[in-house]
Amino acid sequence: MRVVVDLSRCEGYAQCAFLAPDVFRMHGEEALMYHPNADDAQRDQVLRAAAACPVQAILVDRLEGPDVPLEGPDAPAEASPS
Repeated sequence: MRVVVDLSRCEGYAQCAFLAPDVFRMHGEEALMYHPNADDAQRDQVLRAAAACPVQAILVDRLEGPDVPLEGPDAPAEASPS
């Protein structure tokens, strides 16, 4: 799974670091460090961290192919079958 953080949006609230400490951690008081290729075993923690981000700066991608949409606030809505 691929994790992308928009660092220009991140304001250092550190909710992600509390919810997925193996993937996200704070360096100092404001700088976020993260593993961009997190293990799929951490998927639930990473998705919770992305959902808890107050500024919605975290996107998660499954890396199953080029047509797989990102999951998160900026992901396109899926069309419902008619």
